[in-house]
Amino acid sequence: MHIHSRIADLRSALQGCGRIVFVPTMGNLHAGHISLMEQARAHGDTVVASIFVNRLQFGPNEDFDKYPRTFEADCARLTAAGVDVLFAPTESDLYPEPQEYHVEPPGIQNILDGEFRPGHFRGVATVVTKLFNCVQPQVALFGKKDYQQLMVIRNMTRQLALPIKIVGGETVRADDGLALSSRNGYLSPAERAEAPRLYRLLQEIRSAILAGNRDYAGLERKALDELAAAGWKSDYVAVRQQSDLSLPQTANAPLVVLAASRLGATRLIDNIEI
Repeated sequence: MHIHSRIADLRSALQGCGRIVFVPTMGNLHAGHISLMEQARAHGDTVVASIFVNRLQFGPNEDFDKYPRTFEADCARLTAAGVDVLFAPTESDLYPEPQEYHVEPPGIQNILDGEFRPGHFRGVATVVTKLFNCVQPQVALFGKKDYQQLMVIRNMTRQLALPIKIVGGETVRADDGLALSSRNGYLSPAERAEAPRLYRLLQEIRSAILAGNRDYAGLERKALDELAAAGWKSDYVAVRQQSDLSLPQTANAPLVVLAASRLGATRLIDNIEI
């Protein structure tokens, strides 16, 4: 695996490499990331990953400074997964001057996660656009665990007519159902044992809807009450349309149930499609 930090070196290295498939990450890789790397091979000739902890998408009281940075271990995992090129810029490589131009998503950035993390999706859209310009891929893969992020990027790519196919990778879970996440490492042993409750509640909502229950607000309240009783502090549990994350409008619209809740000091997100 070849590693580049400078944009010019990356672009030079990717000349003549055929169809490029890109998987951006913030590092501290787990099996979910590696699954995306392995899927990427089927979509092109050269698999490029990136590792960059993007300051722009962190709020002032979030975990930018303590976000796990495990570069050597990440490189070993990427090499074993068959990644061809790693783009690992420093902040001065990617932001050599203050980033005064930003990509501003529409209203979707202010709902669900965006309501509780103001500016987050602005930072995501800006860095992803910049990484796309650096790598110039034909295909890019993003995990469905960050469902709203995937929607923002997919819609942005379409509306800006970027010549990139966006592929969503299925969420990879532990044996007990917990969605794999870099932030799971923050959980204490007791919290880790409690954490699968979030996915179980999403499954219960899915089963209820498939059985004909259309009281979405009631299902959301029931899940929030159970989480609160177990000591969670929830931001939302929401039943939404897959297409644009708006409130369900028709009985047959494909739905997704999304949740974000804090267990101790760790904020966990998850979702399940219906």
